[in-house]
Amino acid sequence: MNDLTIRMADTSDVDIIAELEQICFAIPWTRESILRELEENSMALYFIAEIDGTPVGYGGMWIIVDEGHIINIAVLPQFRGRHIASLLMAVLIAFGETRGVTRFTLEVRSSNEPAKAVYRKFLFKEEGLRRGYYQDNGEDAIIMWRDPNEPLKN
Repeated sequence: MNDLTIRMADTSDVDIIAELEQICFAIPWTRESILRELEENSMALYFIAEIDGTPVGYGGMWIIVDEGHIINIAVLPQFRGRHIASLLMAVLIAFGETRGVTRFTLEVRSSNEPAKAVYRKFLFKEEGLRRGYYQDNGEDAIIMWRDPNEPLKN
């Protein structure tokens, strides 16, 4: 990997995030939704991953009191497998913890084993199910939680 940097996103990144959404997700957020997140949602934090100045991924989180809800982590297909998603997750968690977050949650497609493997590395555990969550194909979402105060169960 060349020079990978992760930086906080701002409103000038709306088109970058919208393009990543279009490429990475079956049901992408609209540009308007992303702009509202960056301009109006005081709970939202987004980060951009760049290699040599070129955006290759992003991650977003809402901080709700002491909980961090990971909204999205997206990495361009040609850059997957290079630990970029893991680095984005590490930044989200570290930044959240500096803001008083003690627990993190997210939803992930039940079939997305690579993403679930990344989340498990960060001590996320499967805690629930949202049946038919994804509108494109009715796939279930696994609800995962990370509680750093809870010991891992073997």
